[in-house]
Amino acid sequence: MQSMLPGAPWLLAHKSMLAVNQPEKISLYGNDYAMWKDAAGDIHALPNACPHMGAMLSEGWCEVESDGSSVVACPFHALKFDKSGCTVLPGSNKKTLPLLEPLELIIQGDFIWSYGQYEPKIAIPTVLNEIANSYDFIGHTANRSVETDLLTMLLNMHDYNHQNGTHRDLFRITEVQFHQFIDNGHQSHAFYDMPTAPYSLTEKLRKPDLFLLPTTIKAHLENHFPSLVIFHAEMPLGKAAQCHLFIPEAANRTRTYILLFGKASHPAFKFFGSTYLKFGKVVVDQDADILGKIYPDSPQKIKLNNEVGMDWVRRNFASFPNVGSPNLSK
Repeated sequence: MQSMLPGAPWLLAHKSMLAVNQPEKISLYGNDYAMWKDAAGDIHALPNACPHMGAMLSEGWCEVESDGSSVVACPFHALKFDKSGCTVLPGSNKKTLPLLEPLELIIQGDFIWSYGQYEPKIAIPTVLNEIANSYDFIGHTANRSVETDLLTMLLNMHDYNHQNGTHRDLFRITEVQFHQFIDNGHQSHAFYDMPTAPYSLTEKLRKPDLFLLPTTIKAHLENHFPSLVIFHAEMPLGKAAQCHLFIPEAANRTRTYILLFGKASHPAFKFFGSTYLKFGKVVVDQDADILGKIYPDSPQKIKLNNEVGMDWVRRNFASFPNVGSPNLSK
């Protein structure tokens, strides 16, 4: 279980990722849950296995009660469970005691956090609330499960040398010019530039989205161990905060997705939101693809420059929930 860092907070979803009264399956620490949002915007989550015969509640539906709340119905025998895990058995007008233990959720605005029924060991980062208060929410993308453990996923995200390999396609990154890493324990910052090979005018006219790609991608990554990496981007039309989230669904399966926020300096900025979301999805898909092409137990016999971010991940993973030494700022 230590490989999934029990006691860390995980952002299970943004409220926009849930349709009203439509149950969705979410997984955390090897357990599956049915999560749903009612018409008032309140979020509920129950263990996904119906206590009758184990049918997946996430494959069922929601029904609205007379008081406006909603319950989730089992797709097998239509048993309805309220947010407390109680049901009314056929032929009975009496509600049962709770048969399912609700997943404890911490709702902060549109952010749905959980410690997965474990005692909190580190605090929920406040940075997403700060971003939501000063940026406009553009949308979410790239919500997918990857067949890899949490540590491998985080090492990939903090491997600054893989940009001109894994992400060469589309972005045409030619090199990584690393500048600085600031280590603040469970928080860190990385700064580097990535020059790109230019597209021809003909290529751009065929695919106009390419006009939005800069000649040099200037990266500022703000990292909050273990669940969040924020890519801060300065663009001609505004600023963007591309937030990458990670959730340990099981020992060898990690979910990731992106929340994109923007601050426009030109009215046209909002029209390109969908394009920036497409670019983010490409990044996640490329990372997921390369993670499926790695021998996970292969010994590392070579160490490249600028692996300071990976060292930061390994140190925090090994010492969790404590912050170990050394300080790796450079």
